[in-house]
Amino acid sequence: MLAGRYLRAKRSQGGVALISIISFIGIMLAVAVLIIVMSVMNGFRAELLDRMLGFNGHLYISGGILATPDRARIVRETAEIPGVVQVTPVVEAQAMALGMGQISGAIVRGVTPADLAATHIISDNIVEGSLEGFGAGEYGGDLIVVGERLAQNLGLRPGDPLTLISPTGGATAFGATPQRKTYTVAATFSVGMSEYDQAFIYMPLDQAQLFFGRDTAIDFIEIRVNDADRALAMKADVARAAGPAAIVTDWTEKNAAFWGALKVERNVMRLILMMLVAIAAMNIISGLVMLVKNKGRDIAILRTMGAGQGAVMRIFFMAGAAVGALGTLAGFLLGVLFCIFIEPIQRAVEYVTGAQVFNSDVYFLSHVPAKVDWSEVVVIVGFALVMSFLATLPPAWRASRLDPVEALRYE
Repeated sequence: MLAGRYLRAKRSQGGVALISIISFIGIMLAVAVLIIVMSVMNGFRAELLDRMLGFNGHLYISGGILATPDRARIVRETAEIPGVVQVTPVVEAQAMALGMGQISGAIVRGVTPADLAATHIISDNIVEGSLEGFGAGEYGGDLIVVGERLAQNLGLRPGDPLTLISPTGGATAFGATPQRKTYTVAATFSVGMSEYDQAFIYMPLDQAQLFFGRDTAIDFIEIRVNDADRALAMKADVARAAGPAAIVTDWTEKNAAFWGALKVERNVMRLILMMLVAIAAMNIISGLVMLVKNKGRDIAILRTMGAGQGAVMRIFFMAGAAVGALGTLAGFLLGVLFCIFIEPIQRAVEYVTGAQVFNSDVYFLSHVPAKVDWSEVVVIVGFALVMSFLATLPPAWRASRLDPVEALRYE
């Protein structure tokens, strides 16, 4: 009751309501910003993980053994490992793509029609055209699937011809010669990441082996599992199925620099924003110090009436802790609601400013992602409460140590 009265007291009555309000707003905004930033970084990582691993797979088998007839056994035994959902033999190479008077570099990936249909990030995101007829004909036919941005850059649509030039074509008596062939665009796809949409072309596996001079060999076997986080644990099983002559790598090794930088950035951002929460909690100290100074006579009277040091300390601790707890609760609600409605907020900001807030050419994604990690939110809320409680202890302890005689001597 006394803690509540002290917080609500007007300045003329020795209260510090304005400072308490400032402390409340500071903690609220600090907690909300920490939740929002970490949720956006979690969403950014989850979106990238889903798209990159949906496009590239989780485990890879490479090595000279893939050029031998033993490759069929490796594919069969790897597919039988529990948790493996797709095993895809792949031929991948770079080529020059010539469209309607435009030229661009491209990465050509050769897969079977069944594997392309099973790669849902491609088959479920066809923008124009269809996969019908892909892989049909001699050596897989001449139909290819092109990334939407690459097709736009080259001025192509389904049904248009696209000429590919490979620097490593078939072998002749004079060495390897460039290979040139015109294909027909069957469809365009968009996975939502410009890095892939403007670079990749899918071609039937048999045609890719012929075009790039691979004969019957492949470049690697791509493996998808039902849980990306278990890929590292399944690596040993895949290595046993592939044999000692094969090289097995996982998705963390393929993009080690990228994922490492993302992890470091996330940890540093969390540390910086937690320091911001701590600084906001320090405002409670200034408010309580002034409150203790203004209420010195009240403290002395309470002490002479029989209140112990612990009772006085609890009064001021509750006053400061209430500000911290209410600010943390308000920040929690504000941060979570912002993350839930982040897409409408983004659209509203873009409508008002007339500018694109999240450019997919820069950030790979077309919208601001946000994924609330509730375990992380609990840590943030707990940290804010602990810092608020710790900030109230010094002035509350000082109030409990106030000598009633000294406080009332000049009254």
